[in-house]
Amino acid sequence: MTTHRTTAARLLADAVLAAADPRVEPPAAVLAAARLHFLDACGVALAAAATGPVTGVTALAGRPERGGPCTVIGTGATAPAPLAALVNGTLTHSLEYDDTHVASVMHGSAVLAPAALAAAQERAAVEGTGAGGGARMLRGYALGWETLIRVGLAAPGAIQAHGFQGSSAAGPFAAAVAAGVVHGVDAETMTHALGIAGSQAAGTFAFLRQGATVKAAQPGFAAQSGLLALDLARAGVTGPDGVFEGTTGFFELFAGDATGADRLAALAATVGTRWYLPEAAFKGYPCCHFIHPFVEALARVLDSGVAPADVAEVRCAVPEGQLPVIAEPWEAKRAPARANDARWSLPYALAARLVDGDVRADHFRGEVRPDLLAAARLVTAEPWADSGYPEVFPARVRVRTTDGASHEASVEDVRGSARRPMSTGEVVAKFLGNAALGGVPDHAARAVADELLGAPDPDLGVLRLTTRERTTPATTPGTSHREGNDHG
Repeated sequence: MTTHRTTAARLLADAVLAAADPRVEPPAAVLAAARLHFLDACGVALAAAATGPVTGVTALAGRPERGGPCTVIGTGATAPAPLAALVNGTLTHSLEYDDTHVASVMHGSAVLAPAALAAAQERAAVEGTGAGGGARMLRGYALGWETLIRVGLAAPGAIQAHGFQGSSAAGPFAAAVAAGVVHGVDAETMTHALGIAGSQAAGTFAFLRQGATVKAAQPGFAAQSGLLALDLARAGVTGPDGVFEGTTGFFELFAGDATGADRLAALAATVGTRWYLPEAAFKGYPCCHFIHPFVEALARVLDSGVAPADVAEVRCAVPEGQLPVIAEPWEAKRAPARANDARWSLPYALAARLVDGDVRADHFRGEVRPDLLAAARLVTAEPWADSGYPEVFPARVRVRTTDGASHEASVEDVRGSARRPMSTGEVVAKFLGNAALGGVPDHAARAVADELLGAPDPDLGVLRLTTRERTTPATTPGTSHREGNDHG
């Protein structure tokens, strides 16, 4: 049955496929951003496969009976597309080092790099094509990002406030779009895939209460779900074209917002003319993005001449929408049970900056450190009602020293965002550092970067270079690869 209703899903499908037309070239800045964000995601996954909290997930794809055409990053294994997307998405998000679009509060690449890569490699295997395929993959990746951002902007911050991780709740829609673009489906199939994806939306914040590592898998689930939604639609399963509207629609259920579908429909009309991907923010620290501007604000105070040993209190004004993630319950955030839990602990991360002068990957591995727990007791927090969040990720810090003096610093928005971008060189340096942590020789990592950033149609098999000459993963602490800036 043909879909004629002008629902948000159908409008989105039409707009995405119009933008996916190979005769329509996206702006050069969009393609450059897509390449750079995709490279960043691959680097984070490489580091996570060797040093992250869920390295065991790679074994899921290593079983002989589960062979398939799709790369499992950081291993020599291949897997069917949905399984590869699940594992790669889990790895990419597990270090909390993956990118974020600030205003929509969406982690895009942890969902979309795995989905687009798996879909493109699956198509190449079916068609028996050789090198290349990366241009189609990057087009699907970029349009998946545009979809995910628009779903977030249709109800900014509301999905998270309703208890769901936005990237995992909205991610199946975006992954279905990315895969649909790669496979070249028509608008009818794409609309059904979006409807089916709505039955797989999920991802609660319950993990925060116990520091459970399942959060890492939530974008992986979303990537896998989007691929399966498209497979089902191509097999003739139908989905509701009104998946976003009404009392049983996505926005009412996941954001408590009955008008979100109308906003999404309006935002869909701008696909292909208004590109949001270049605004997505890279991360300089392997912890929750909300924490980053606070680390920078504290660093500004310390760099002004305040000695860490003289700090008596660090008082933080925290945007109200961020409190449940990085500051509640406060005593648990001050004393996380495991180092991995501290990725979402404002006081522990600030303690790391106070004691060690940086926030690094090794701060979130193994056991919590007693000296950091002691320093975390110096940090306090208060709600900030008019912070501008989620349009920006700001921070205000007031440091009281032992002599009673007060020192203040503020950050208007997180570094790495469109307002305060990282350079291409900084992102490439981050990739090379993460690849080294993953045991990848420097020459192989540079070849991957050159291919993904420079080739007109990147080779989909280039990531195999990351497993050919394995070395022992780097054990030196620190993965904050930033050139010319010590503050992230």
